Amino acid sequence: MKYISTRGHAERQSFCDILLGGLAPDGGLYLPESYPQVAGQLEEWRGLSYAELAFRILSLFITDIPAADLKAICDKTYTAQTYRWCRPGRQAADIVPLTSLEPDFHLLELSNGPTLAFKDMAMQLLGNLFEYVLDQRGETINILGATSGDTGSAAEYAMRGKHNVRVFMLSPEGRMSAFQRAQMYSLQDANIFNIAVRGMFDDAQDIVKAVSNDAEFKAKYKIGAVNSINWARVAAQIVYYFKGYFEATRSNAEKVAFSVPSGNFGNICAGHIARMMGLPIARLVLATNENDVLDEFFRNGVYRPRTTAETHITSSPSMDISKASNFERFVFDLVGRDAAMVRQLWREVDAGGSFSLAGGPFAARVADYGFVSGCSSHADRLATIRDVWERYGLMIDTHTADGVKVAREHRLAGEAMVVLETAQPVKFAETIREALGRDPVRPAELDGLENLPQRVELVDAKVDQIKGIIIREC
Repeated sequence: MKYISTRGHAERQSFCDILLGGLAPDGGLYLPESYPQVAGQLEEWRGLSYAELAFRILSLFITDIPAADLKAICDKTYTAQTYRWCRPGRQAADIVPLTSLEPDFHLLELSNGPTLAFKDMAMQLLGNLFEYVLDQRGETINILGATSGDTGSAAEYAMRGKHNVRVFMLSPEGRMSAFQRAQMYSLQDANIFNIAVRGMFDDAQDIVKAVSNDAEFKAKYKIGAVNSINWARVAAQIVYYFKGYFEATRSNAEKVAFSVPSGNFGNICAGHIARMMGLPIARLVLATNENDVLDEFFRNGVYRPRTTAETHITSSPSMDISKASNFERFVFDLVGRDAAMVRQLWREVDAGGSFSLAGGPFAARVADYGFVSGCSSHADRLATIRDVWERYGLMIDTHTADGVKVAREHRLAGEAMVVLETAQPVKFAETIREALGRDPVRPAELDGLENLPQRVELVDAKVDQIKGIIIREC
C-alpha cells in the first residue's frame, strides 16, 4: 500500500515514512492510493477479538512492517489491562463494549483506556508503532501536537517513557477542564513538554501546521505529528467501526448508522473510510456543539472556518474547533480526488476565507456518502445528560451527549443507531454537577489527580516561541 497527498505531491510514500512525517511536503494530508474492499471478509471477521480484528484491518494499510511484527504490536496494544476502566459489569477484554439503551439504539464505549477518552484507541497503537519504527531505523523524533482536550493526554500517556521520542504538546490556556489539564500537566516524564498557548485551539493548531510546513526546521529537528493529521491515527480508528457494527448486528445483511461527536473530523473520517471499504454503514451522523462549522457545510455546502473571536467556549470543549484539519481528506474524496481543486480550496481557507460546494454535482455526492448532521447547545447537553441518567441510569460526558442528542433527531425505524462515546464523565465534572447535582464516578487510582504538582510553560501564540522551546530541549 502506497500513500498520496490530498494536494498532489507526486512522490508516493510507504506507511512507515508517513507515520514519522505527518503532513505531506506540500501541506496536504496522506491517504491511501485506493481503499481496500473487504465486503467478502466480513463474515470471517465477525467474532474476532479486538486485537485480531485490528491486525486484519491494519494489515491492509501497513505493508512495510512484517506481518508477525504488526500482529505483535496489535496484541501489545489492545489488552484488557490497558483498557480496564470500563463501566461496572462490562468486560474489559471486550475493549469497546456495546451498551444498548433501547432496541436499535446503542453506545459504543471507547473511553476505557488510560486517559478515559476515545483518543486512547488510536494513540496507544501510535506509541507502539513509533517505538518500533524508530528502533528499526535507529532514529529519534520530536512530536509536536495541539490539543483541545483529549488528544494531548492520550498522546502523552502513549509516548511517556518511550525511548527516542520527545513530545511537545500545545494546549489553549484555560480552555480545557480541570481534569484534562491535570492529566497532562501533572506528568513529570523527562520526554514530555506541556506548552499552554494564549489563545484558542485553532491558534495552537495553526502553529503546529506552520512548524510542519517549515521543511528545513522540520528536517533538522525531526518533527513528527500525533494529531489526526497523522494517517496512522485515522487508520486505527477505522477498527472500532467494524467492531461496533459486528456488536450491533446479527448478520452482514443489516445496516447501521453511527452518530459521531465531531470537532476535527478525524473520528468521523475513519467512519467514512470504513464505509468506503464496504462496511454496511447506512449513514454517518455528524454532531457538533455550538461551533457548527461542519454542520453548516453538510446543511448548505459552505465551509467557513471561524476566527478565534467567533469560536465559542463551550461545555464540550474538545470540539471547540473552527478549522477541522481532517476535513480535507473527505473533501479530496468528495471532489473526485482532484488534488488541484483541493489546493485551490485550501488556498482560500489558509488565507482566512471560505469555500462553497453548494449546487452542481457535489451536493448530491455528499448525500451519496451518507452524511447528515446536527448541532447541540449547552442547554441541550444538560437536558440530554439528565435524560439519559434518569431514563437508563447511565452517566455520559458532554460530547457523547451531543452525539446522543443529534442521533435522536436522525433515528429511522428499523435501523440500528450506534453513538460513539468519546470520554468518561469525570473529565467534565463541572457540567455533570450542573446537570445532575452530583459528582461523576472516577477510578479510585485517579483520586486527587487535580492536586498533583503541574509542569507547564505558558507562551504567546507565536511560531518562533515554540521553535525556541524545541531548540532549547533538543
